[in-house]
Amino acid sequence: MSRQNGITIEDMLGLEVMEKCRLIAGFRGINNTISRVNIAADPDIFDWVQEGELLLTTAYFFEKDDIKGQKKLIKEASRKQLAGIGIKVIPYLDALPDEVIDYAEELNFPLIDIHYSIPLSDVMMAVFKEIFNKQASLLERIEKVHERFMEIMLEGQGLEEVVQVVHEYVRNPVVLNLKHSNEVITQFNGLKDGLVDELLQDMKGFYDSNDGRSELKKLDEDRILVNGKFITRMVMPIVLKNNVYGHIFTWSITSPLGGFDLSIIESASTTIALSVLQQLSVREVEIRYRSEFFEDLISADSKRKTKALERAYYFNLKPNNYYVTEVMSFKLKFEEEGDDEYFFECLKDYANCVVMMTEEIMDYLNLNGIVSTKLNGIQILLGFEEEDNIGNRLKEFNDRLYKALKERFKNMEIRIRVGRVYKGLEKVNKSFSDALKTIRMGKALTNKEIVTFNELGIFKILCQDYLTDELEDFYNSTLKPLADYDEKKSTELVKTLEAYFKFNGNLTRMSEHLYTHYNTILYRVNRIKEITGMDLENPNDRLNLEIALKIKELL
Repeated sequence: MSRQNGITIEDMLGLEVMEKCRLIAGFRGINNTISRVNIAADPDIFDWVQEGELLLTTAYFFEKDDIKGQKKLIKEASRKQLAGIGIKVIPYLDALPDEVIDYAEELNFPLIDIHYSIPLSDVMMAVFKEIFNKQASLLERIEKVHERFMEIMLEGQGLEEVVQVVHEYVRNPVVLNLKHSNEVITQFNGLKDGLVDELLQDMKGFYDSNDGRSELKKLDEDRILVNGKFITRMVMPIVLKNNVYGHIFTWSITSPLGGFDLSIIESASTTIALSVLQQLSVREVEIRYRSEFFEDLISADSKRKTKALERAYYFNLKPNNYYVTEVMSFKLKFEEEGDDEYFFECLKDYANCVVMMTEEIMDYLNLNGIVSTKLNGIQILLGFEEEDNIGNRLKEFNDRLYKALKERFKNMEIRIRVGRVYKGLEKVNKSFSDALKTIRMGKALTNKEIVTFNELGIFKILCQDYLTDELEDFYNSTLKPLADYDEKKSTELVKTLEAYFKFNGNLTRMSEHLYTHYNTILYRVNRIKEITGMDLENPNDRLNLEIALKIKELL
């Protein structure tokens, strides 16, 4: 049965009006919650009932000798998730058939024998009054909790105090896990270490599962096995701008979890969402300020650059240190889903989270620098006082960052491109330019996630912007006739030439790789010589064709 606010069957049986009444079946459903009461006066009553209702009727409504019909009625009531049925058996029947009672017991569906002397209207009024009183009391308690949450927010206290309040009221272990900041706040109230570890492992399993539950924007309530027994676990998402930023977890270790506890964590999730919004707003301003500074620093406008150099001390960037720029791009695997506005909102949230994780790793490795954002990318400027060991420190930073991001964002494709190291803050634009070239060349060269400018080899020369015209001329005079011939005749001579260099001219391996007869490969090699006017046996011609293939990838 879903969460309802009201009174239980057991509470109802304790009312004065129910003194002569008794539960005759469905004893395991005694904790079912009654949220409202209805009287069955219509055979089509099940078209109108709602989950959590207590249905009152008389045995007259039951057909006296129709056991099959009586069982059908109980089955339908159970399927509709009613709290139970109160039946005035006498004087219409001497007793309900044992077969009917056994069937209700099998379904764990409560049947209450209403004493013949008690009007059903009296039962209804008494139950309604008790529900109303409980609801009023519950609202009063919830209001007090809400006031405490508001005090915490207005006084500028942290989320630790919010979690503490939740723990005080639900009287069970509470964990707040915020995904955007990797912050975990716990309240275990002296539980043994073994049990704490088991609860934390359960939380980890909630995120590791592939059932999508961690992305749902509603309460997740489940029965789980902890310390050898089944308990209730409530998981309430922290939802902001249609995204899930974390969850509140609580487990019924000390006491049962009910409607009041649900109301507490619902109110807490709203309070926490407001706090997260405040954090993100501040963070966005900081990131925007750093991004503007970085854009000025790499600008070709001398005034903007001078202005940035004058402000560098605000970011603890010293003018004569060694600097390197990295550019990180990321792509969400669900880019094609949803509207553009939603996509870019998600992208911004992801970028802010990536910035925070990057800064955490920089702090951990004691690296100085700034992180800024632009479109669907991150720009990282790192500074070093000494030139020694920069390469190793960069490798450790990038390996840690990539690993952390892949563990956190399983639906994200990440690429990191690293420029060269330059001495002096005024040369940061050169390192940034190298990083951009590495992005462009990396696509043609490799599928590696992390590529440095120094790994480009001969492409470090070929990717210089001022060489574009020369590269095109070189390509046109060497490889382009072969590419044009392929397009016109639907042949694969360029592909054959690529295989020639890949297998160092081994025609047998080329034949196997291209699934083509050896004689055909030999014929193609001769045609390449005829069309290009270059001999693959000549070292200079061979070098020119290999470089032309690289230029083709670049262009």
